[in-house]
Amino acid sequence: MDLAEILVGTPAGTWTIIEIIDEVKSPMQINLELPDDVAKVLESQVKNLPRALLESFALEGYRSGMLNEEQVRKILAYGTRMQVDGFLKEHEVYLDYKLEDVDRETETSREFSSR
Repeated sequence: MDLAEILVGTPAGTWTIIEIIDEVKSPMQINLELPDDVAKVLESQVKNLPRALLESFALEGYRSGMLNEEQVRKILAYGTRMQVDGFLKEHEVYLDYKLEDVDRETETSREFSSR
């Protein structure tokens, strides 16, 4: 088992340690320690706090460019790109779609329609 600790700052200026446990052939588990009062407030406002934190992580990872669409799909256990697109749109984050992507998909579409 490989264990790493990361010091993470918050907007309020506090710091917490996130332990990252990486086991061979199993998903990485991240343990996040929150003060009890903060956890209680969050749990009263969010239906499923672990899922909300996972979605926040995936969303910010995509916004910052650290995660791509496929990685977001895997993290959130979505079956399709359409689900990722819907998730991103729901949070007013749009796919990083470049002109080259449009050109490539247009060409692929033409190839399929000519068959």
